[in-house]
Amino acid sequence: MTDAASVATRNPMATAPLAPLADTPLERDGLTYPFGDRSPQPGELIEIAPGLHWWRLPMWGPLKHVNGYVLDGPEGLTLIDTGFNNDTGVAAWGALLGGPLAGKRVAQVLCTHYHPDHVGLAGWLCRQHDAPLLMTRTEWLQVRMLCADSRDEIPEEMIAFWRGAGWDDAQIACASERGWGNFERIVARLPLGFRRIAEGDVLRIGGAAWEVVTGNGHSPEHACLLDAKRGILIAGDQVLPRISSNISLGVSEPEGDPLGDWLASIAKLKSLPADLLVLPGHGEPFTGLHTRLDQLDAEHRQRLDAVAAHLATPRRAVDCFTQLFRRPIGPDVIGMATGEALAHLRHLEVEGRAARDVRDGVWWFRAT
Repeated sequence: MTDAASVATRNPMATAPLAPLADTPLERDGLTYPFGDRSPQPGELIEIAPGLHWWRLPMWGPLKHVNGYVLDGPEGLTLIDTGFNNDTGVAAWGALLGGPLAGKRVAQVLCTHYHPDHVGLAGWLCRQHDAPLLMTRTEWLQVRMLCADSRDEIPEEMIAFWRGAGWDDAQIACASERGWGNFERIVARLPLGFRRIAEGDVLRIGGAAWEVVTGNGHSPEHACLLDAKRGILIAGDQVLPRISSNISLGVSEPEGDPLGDWLASIAKLKSLPADLLVLPGHGEPFTGLHTRLDQLDAEHRQRLDAVAAHLATPRRAVDCFTQLFRRPIGPDVIGMATGEALAHLRHLEVEGRAARDVRDGVWWFRAT
């Protein structure tokens, strides 16, 4: 392990034991939620451990919120994940930095992965506080690529991708009306440079040693942070307590196998201690890491089996929604649903359980 370029601090309180988190922890589906039903309100910080706090930002859509974390040491704050670049996000940070974090120096901003609810305000925070941005290289390059890809018309490759998945003309037209290059609208301009973090690096912050543990599938090089001494894992979207992270096959790597990557990452994370306190990007902190990883693994393998059986008759990706989702798929989520369906179909191809035929630009998958 090597020390990444980071804030080097010596705060003996940061290695103190965890304080009691709630009088009555919740037990649900094999997991324990030590904060009970408590969660931070806008502008509020909840202490997880000395030098480690949890905040929450409201967001639209089914997720409803995104979690972030603040590490505090003598040389300043490390802000982990940032929320979307919008008025709500700016106001939330204003409340935190003008309230419970008032007078403290922001030393660095760290983003677990490239998705805009996690990296959206990173550039703004870095400029406001003259602070560096820390990310893994692949996540950094991905967000830079997406922010730079701004054009007037929908790329022909994207339209062909939608049509291949089984979208009809009305669905393609509806998606096309939203335009292209929307990523940069919800991600503030990023600094030109960044500090790379990678698997096995150790960030020494506030007297604690945080080891970088990477996973992929949901994103290409997602960074989790492990404080082994205190038994804490900042997991971002790599392990969520109540839902599975979206695993999508996209137009940028149509021959990839993101679901295979996700399943391999689950197996990798099983090597971590089972009793860690997991701090997720959405939902509530919990214990029961191995139980949750087993649940995620089983859920996707059951979905794979259901889709494979469904392919006794050739199907398009849109024909598999009923096997994967419990809710109707409307225009607001059809993009993510299509990516998820294609990820499962592609993994069945990789496993040799399905084959793809192309007819008039449409992909038909059949069981083998």
